[in-house]
Amino acid sequence: MSGSRRGIVLDRDGTLVDVVRDEDTGVITTAFHPSQLRLLPGVAAGLALLEGAGFSLSIATNQPGPAKGQFKRDAVARTNDALVGMLAQHGVTIAKVVVCMHHPEGGAGGDASLVGPCACRKPQPGMFIELIKALDLDPASSWAIGDTSSDVDAGRAAGLSTALIFDTRRCELCPLRGGPSGAPDLHAARFDEVAAAIVARPIDVR
Repeated sequence: MSGSRRGIVLDRDGTLVDVVRDEDTGVITTAFHPSQLRLLPGVAAGLALLEGAGFSLSIATNQPGPAKGQFKRDAVARTNDALVGMLAQHGVTIAKVVVCMHHPEGGAGGDASLVGPCACRKPQPGMFIELIKALDLDPASSWAIGDTSSDVDAGRAAGLSTALIFDTRRCELCPLRGGPSGAPDLHAARFDEVAAAIVARPIDVR
C-alpha cells in the first residue's frame, strides 16, 4: 500500500481546535456546534506551512457523541464542515475528513447502530488506511499529528511517522500529564512548532 503523495493526517480536538469548557458546570467536551470552534494557537500558520511544503491535509477524528447520546450525527457533520470552511478562509485546503462515531459501550439515548467494536476508532488505524487509499498517500513520507497516544498508535499502525502536540499547560483532557508516551517521532507544545519540525526533516525513503 504505497501512493505517490505526501500527506498529513490530522486529529481534530486538542490538535486543531480547542475543547469546550462550560463555565457554570466545569464540564469539558469537544465542539459539537460551529459556534464552538476555536483554532488553537499556531494552527493556521502551521497548516499553511505544511501545505506550502507539498503535503496533502486530511482529518481523522473520533466523535463518539452520537453513540453516547450526547448529540446527533448531523451535529458532527455540520461542525466538521464548518471547520473545513474556517480553514479555507485561512487559505488552507482540507482534502478529506473521515469520522468514527463508534463507541464500545455507548450511552443513554445513543444511536445503537454505533455501539460496539470497530476498525476505525483510534487507536485502530482504519481511518488512516481509508485516507491513504483515497488520497493516494505514501505512508513512508506522510505523518499523523495528534494530541494523544491513540493518535500516535493509529498513525504508527498505518505506517506513518507520528507527531504529538504536547503542551503541559493544557492538560484538562490529556492522559499525558507525565510526559509524552508511545514514542512519537517528534513532539512540541504548539502546532506550528510541530509543522516546522516536519518540514525541516529530510524526506523518508523507507
